[in-house]
Amino acid sequence: MRRFLLALIGLSLVSAVAEEPLQTGSAAMSDWSADRPGVRRLITVQDLPAPYATESSSNPPKKVTRPDKAWPQVPPGFEVTLYAEGFQQPRKMVTAPNGDIFVVDSQANTVRVLRDENGDGKPDKNELYLEGLDQPFGMAFYPPGDDPQFFYVANTGNVVRVPYRRGDLKAAGKPELIVRDLSAGGHLTGGGHWTRDLAFSHDGKQLFVSIGSKTNVEDSPVEKNRARIFVFDPDGGNGWTYAHGIRNPVGLAIDPATGALWTSVNERDGLGDNLPCDYITKVRENGFYGWPWFYLGNHEDPRHKGKYPELANSVIVPDVLLQSHSASLCLTFYEGTTFPARYRGQIFAGLHGSWNRSRRTGYKVVMVPVKNGSAAGEYEDFLTGFVTADGNVWGRPVGVTTAKDGALLVSDDGGKVIWRVQAKAAR
Repeated sequence: MRRFLLALIGLSLVSAVAEEPLQTGSAAMSDWSADRPGVRRLITVQDLPAPYATESSSNPPKKVTRPDKAWPQVPPGFEVTLYAEGFQQPRKMVTAPNGDIFVVDSQANTVRVLRDENGDGKPDKNELYLEGLDQPFGMAFYPPGDDPQFFYVANTGNVVRVPYRRGDLKAAGKPELIVRDLSAGGHLTGGGHWTRDLAFSHDGKQLFVSIGSKTNVEDSPVEKNRARIFVFDPDGGNGWTYAHGIRNPVGLAIDPATGALWTSVNERDGLGDNLPCDYITKVRENGFYGWPWFYLGNHEDPRHKGKYPELANSVIVPDVLLQSHSASLCLTFYEGTTFPARYRGQIFAGLHGSWNRSRRTGYKVVMVPVKNGSAAGEYEDFLTGFVTADGNVWGRPVGVTTAKDGALLVSDDGGKVIWRVQAKAAR
């Protein structure tokens, strides 16, 4: 009986650690000081403040070297190790069918390949795969599956590809131009809108390409063919707009269970600390997400008052609203088997962190529960700890991918490293 009671107590403690109370309303919109692994948040459109409820802030992060004993924090049962370092700006990562990790180093204009040959959780090879690119970000293998024949890269102004054979550590030819003229560049305060991400549909017939706005909230001619997700044939032909009104759809991912396209989005600035929310959402074909005239449904941007009222009721409300200005970048569906069951098949997303909020948000990786292809709006802090007690920043998560051994890899362009998160039981 005593052993049975102890077991029950142990189960209760595990449950208490595994699931914290759900934060809603203003509590869910709190800053970095409330972040810790396991904190759950749910923000709805009913929680949104009015425009200009607070003044807009310019509060760029003060970047510092990682302090002694500072380390990313994860839920109980996980551990974090340093996977690789020595990059200039490690951003998007993708896992090749053979387990190689392809990393785009955007500032160096290169793609590198990391290979862990002995299974010790550290790459034994770190090879320069491709160089001479132009602010590269998105990457994809084609066709999908175990035997791709091409490797695609999105520069800031175009998409190129090179021949690929399983296990290649060097590009097997010069880049071939596939998609021209993606309205290159767009550096705004905070550094965004130059990234272009890529994803292939499950059947390999569609190539999705995301492109952010040129401005914060203008509706001028400079925004032609921006703030949208395009779709092309694999050879770059027959391009058309798949979804629009998406201010900066930085990351793209395909749900391996349903084939649906998802995106992570940076919303506009200048309306206050908590408006509007960044978001993660399943993308509807021909969907309109409001930018620049509306946000998060039929909420009119006061800087475009009275414009296009006929569009108000066609604006889609995204699936998951994030703390405003968190700068959601890359996202992935966890496809490993070494994490506990509740994490499998779920979305993990890197939040790069705010520059325009009086109290910082972001600077973490979150998990978004997905059930039967849909998200209920909740999300959970998973990897935190990149902000010091006085508000300085030593790490900024960007890319996320599942390694062959089931670990989650996270690129950090603040620390210029890649972190590895694994469940302790999998050692």
